[in-house]
Amino acid sequence: MSQYSNLDWQYPGLSDVGSYQASATPFVTGNVTVVASGSSTTQVVFPSVTKFVTVVNETTGTNSALRVGFSSNGVKNTNYFILDNGESYTGEWKVTSVYLMGNSTTGCTASVIAGVTNVPYSELPLNWSGSIGVG
Repeated sequence: MSQYSNLDWQYPGLSDVGSYQASATPFVTGNVTVVASGSSTTQVVFPSVTKFVTVVNETTGTNSALRVGFSSNGVKNTNYFILDNGESYTGEWKVTSVYLMGNSTTGCTASVIAGVTNVPYSELPLNWSGSIGVG
């Protein structure tokens, strides 16, 4: 009998350093139609916790700014950042989804690129409500 037979296997969690040091699994979605400013948001859900996320405003022509946040409430209110046409932003975020919404009366198109870890979706129990500065 092995000296290690009584050890339980631990699944990766949010503080598992190796999950963030290793190369991430790619996640890409393009031509995401984002609705105009109002009551609807577009949620992009990742299969597991991310290592990084890049959001690109793919809109061409007349500027149609894109709101990016971490909750529906956040992008509807004040907890978001804005990307103008052709702009992108990459953040090293541990999230399971991002929310998108147009910043004006016109919609826009976006692409979302992420590196997902082997940390399960269930390990990020927080719900970013958009009410405490995270949104």
